[in-house]
Amino acid sequence: MKDKQYAIGVDLGGTNIQAALVDGSGEILKGLRLATKAGEGPEAVIAKISGAVRVLLQGTERSPAGLGVGVAGQIDPSGEAVRFAPNLAWHNVPLQAALQQQLELPVALINDVRAATWGEWLFGAGRGCDDLVCLFVGTGIGGGVVSAGRMLSGSSNTACELGHITVDLHGPLCSCGNRGCLEAIAGGWAIARRAREAVAADPQEGAQLKEMAHGREDAITAELVARAAHAGDPLAGRIVAETTEALIAGATGLINTFNPERLILGGGVIEGLPELVQQIQQGTKEKALQIACENLKVLPAQLRNAAGVIGAAALAMRQFGNQRQAP
Repeated sequence: MKDKQYAIGVDLGGTNIQAALVDGSGEILKGLRLATKAGEGPEAVIAKISGAVRVLLQGTERSPAGLGVGVAGQIDPSGEAVRFAPNLAWHNVPLQAALQQQLELPVALINDVRAATWGEWLFGAGRGCDDLVCLFVGTGIGGGVVSAGRMLSGSSNTACELGHITVDLHGPLCSCGNRGCLEAIAGGWAIARRAREAVAADPQEGAQLKEMAHGREDAITAELVARAAHAGDPLAGRIVAETTEALIAGATGLINTFNPERLILGGGVIEGLPELVQQIQQGTKEKALQIACENLKVLPAQLRNAAGVIGAAALAMRQFGNQRQAP
């Protein structure tokens, strides 16, 4: 430890806080997870993060380069406050200053999905690549874009809300208020919603899904739909086909816009339906501009649930460490 640069990475979500001590090669040296309990308020959550960091630093011989925190929400352009985090019910919380005061460490804040993109770029499926798009398809959909070796952040630090690309002008209502967003069709919550609505509309067609959910429509999840589709259920298969079509449309737009060398796909929906990687590869090859696909590889994410903490720590090392950690 004495001869290595390292940092702390935190992935702050509405349900769990994941924290890890990460070295300069992206290896997790120690890690822990605890419940967020966002209902207790920002001060309680910040105290939990500080406590987790202190636990991870026990027995270390020198201070880390800093602390990187990926937050499931929007970070202000200065990187000082969480402007809005819906799963935490936070508005304008000065997280950076609070953590710096409690821990006496420099703190970098970043959107959680962009932190995961950092992780995949530096230490996962994007290693060695200067032009890539990460698309994480989980309960929601988000991502990050690296162009010419730079992570895109946008004028107000909200770039790459990839789940809110419109793929169907008259599609279902999204949580953002728009219609036909990629997330409103292919996000985990949207898959579950469509499945529940289909079962309610046609109980006979939805009999297998409802049986797998132990008779409870409200227990139908995207993970259950994936399992049912793999078991040959026609309704689940149709929902997965619609999801695949939407993801191909969204990915095609991203490829035509950013011309990446790699499109990296991760998140719970991709992990539950791993065949989507090959299907999106084939679908975009048919639909995207030919020249944009010449050098394109569509790859599964490698770091899985660790991408966020590894990426957040890597950002802290880049900003505060002695050695440059990003291209």
